[in-house]
Amino acid sequence: MVSRVFSAGLSGIDGYIVTVECFLSGGLPRLDVVGLPTGAVSEAGERVRAAAKACAFDWPVSRLTVNLAPADTKKAGTAYDLPILLSILAAAGEIDAPPDNALFFGELSLTGELRPVCGALSMALAARDAGFKTVFVPAMNAAEASYASGVTVFPIYTLNELLGHLNGRKPLTPCAPPPRPEPQDDALDFAHVLGQHAVKRALEIAAAGGHNILLIGAPGSGKSMLAKRLPSILPPLTLGESLETTKIHSVAGKLEQESGLISKRPFRAPHHTISTVAMTGGGSFPQPGEISLAHNGVLFLDELPEFNRNVLEVLRQPLEDREISISRIKCNVKYPASLILAASMNPCPCGYYNHPTKACVCSPGQVQKYLNRISGPLLDRIDLQIEVIPVPFEKMSDARPGESSTLIRERVVRARQTQSERYAEIPGVYCNAQMNSKLLARYARPDDKGLALLKTAMNRFNLSARAYDRILKVSRTIADLEGCELIQPSHLAEAIGYRNLDREDWAG
Repeated sequence: MVSRVFSAGLSGIDGYIVTVECFLSGGLPRLDVVGLPTGAVSEAGERVRAAAKACAFDWPVSRLTVNLAPADTKKAGTAYDLPILLSILAAAGEIDAPPDNALFFGELSLTGELRPVCGALSMALAARDAGFKTVFVPAMNAAEASYASGVTVFPIYTLNELLGHLNGRKPLTPCAPPPRPEPQDDALDFAHVLGQHAVKRALEIAAAGGHNILLIGAPGSGKSMLAKRLPSILPPLTLGESLETTKIHSVAGKLEQESGLISKRPFRAPHHTISTVAMTGGGSFPQPGEISLAHNGVLFLDELPEFNRNVLEVLRQPLEDREISISRIKCNVKYPASLILAASMNPCPCGYYNHPTKACVCSPGQVQKYLNRISGPLLDRIDLQIEVIPVPFEKMSDARPGESSTLIRERVVRARQTQSERYAEIPGVYCNAQMNSKLLARYARPDDKGLALLKTAMNRFNLSARAYDRILKVSRTIADLEGCELIQPSHLAEAIGYRNLDREDWAG
């Protein structure tokens, strides 16, 4: 007898439908799972056998073949435990065949309890898109899966609970879609930052246009403190961004159980000893890396020159394309990587080059060698490069609070709304940092005076074509913050001033 149960798998951050088939045949008792299973899937046999006996079901004494279709797609994870057991019990006649309009996934314990799995939201969305009416998930995944509007989600604690529902003895209560969580106020507020008005202005521009930013300054000048406050002035996540961000963190196993949707923009700050795979994602069955976990948020790289050169160079393509493709022999997946790169660094090995009060002990050659750890192509992709000057005592001792993150965020949100209206008909473009050459010519064309100023800067600093585009994007954002339809020479002058490391006199 052949039985069929529907489940779901993961490809990248998206789900797809998996048909679990079981065939009972004569021969020595044995369970074979086919369909390119990984180790965790192959081991499901021992878990489902113990769970079935714990729930007082007779294990069939025959040869069992379980096929996971499509058979040419690699299957990973423990989400197939529940559908495998249901297909075996249905093929053996222990239970009635589950309905064809229902989808099941979940990990089984040896006592028949359901444990949470990764990627519940992605699999629930795949079920909805494929036309399934109900989804049965572990209770710990129910809040997350319930955000897939259009399907009824049933939380399951034990196998016996599920079977009681399927045979009509004790129906389960579906999980009501929880309200969208409100973002909590960030404890890190710009009101607590003393002085540093120029850096705050640069961070506001970065938030308003989605631009990458590099802070350069001596130790203790406040680089990390300022960068960690960048998420507090970013616009709130839209529903679509929340769903996409939640999918990524769920697939990676980074989502807190029973938390539902992510309502706060991610802020990822990996240590400089991070490996290339941990940064980009990968593995034998690829998982999202730090640049994807920071999608729709901020990736903060503190002490940028201390990172491995290979780790920094792999950022070049994702920063340009806003996605990363991971290729393996048997699979090829793409993960989104639309983020703001915020980085900080010292100006030299000792940290005190150009310091107003402390003397630098580094030679010009040492300073240049230290700066050369950041390659030109990567530096070109950083729109704003600004020097952080230590705050003098007079400002540190001033007890008056600075401008709050709430006020700055209001200006950022207004600028983002302007950009949303401007690019409403252009798919994949939501902020100025995402403009291509065609859009730059249309929306960021300076007047004759601005072109003359830009030409002088290009010749003076020997800027690249990419730096030229970045200056136009930043100037477009500055104009949006001021409510100007056209880019003025003053906007260009400010944008050019944020190319600090392009100045020939930086390292002497």
